[in-house]
Amino acid sequence: MTRKKRRLLVLLVCGVGLCSATALILSAFSDNLVFFVSPSDLAKSGPNGRQVRLGGLVEQGTVEKSTGGHAGAQFKVTDGNASVEVVYKGILPDLFREGQGVVVLGVEQPNGEFRASEVLAKHDATYMPKEVVDALKKSGRWNPAAGPPPPASTWNLPGKPAGPSG
Repeated sequence: MTRKKRRLLVLLVCGVGLCSATALILSAFSDNLVFFVSPSDLAKSGPNGRQVRLGGLVEQGTVEKSTGGHAGAQFKVTDGNASVEVVYKGILPDLFREGQGVVVLGVEQPNGEFRASEVLAKHDATYMPKEVVDALKKSGRWNPAAGPPPPASTWNLPGKPAGPSG
């Protein structure tokens, strides 16, 4: 075998090895990859059985804590355009409350409810997920030049105009 053919063979073997390693790494990542969606995005896509992170604000007046022997709650997460019913079994974070930013990890069920396995509440009172900010701007409910975003209590009804800042 000539030097040129040997060099080409080594390059081919290295290329196949690199492609195989890349394919294995990507397949390992795809199993652990969790997408972040807003309630509007979730409403468009429908249930697909894949675990996602749902971000938004806890809608005012929708939190119902379990009264049975188990800790848990049922509440709605909204981005101003759409709301998603979330069911969670477990202890809610101390900072969890209505009108507060929240990220829930779970799976949307065929009946439309979102079954959460984890609830994360942000400590900053001004926190708003990026997707919620984008949805507010897109829907015309908030113009950043006009001041702070409207309070979550004005979002209960889709299509309801925002307060003086929107």
